[in-house]
Amino acid sequence: MLTGYGTISTAAAAIKAGAMDYLAKPANVEDVETALLADPTKKVYPPKDSMSADRIKWEHIHRVFELCNRNVSETARRLKMHRRTLQRILSKRSPR
Repeated sequence: MLTGYGTISTAAAAIKAGAMDYLAKPANVEDVETALLADPTKKVYPPKDSMSADRIKWEHIHRVFELCNRNVSETARRLKMHRRTLQRILSKRSPR
């Protein structure tokens, strides 16, 4: 699977649905070629440039925010954090 916006939740859903590989754009030619020509019986190793812990946290916060229909107060309650703290996190750009 090749996606323009890769998240942990979409990756998990794709794998559960039967995807053998999950690539997020921008993917270079070598990554796509490796995914297409890979032997499906061999073990897949994690990518060399995996997401940072800050990026994973940011993805989780935004996923819960979307599940709460972009309601800041409800999201803050579910994440057990102060509403203003959540607003500051949501206003920042995503970490790499």
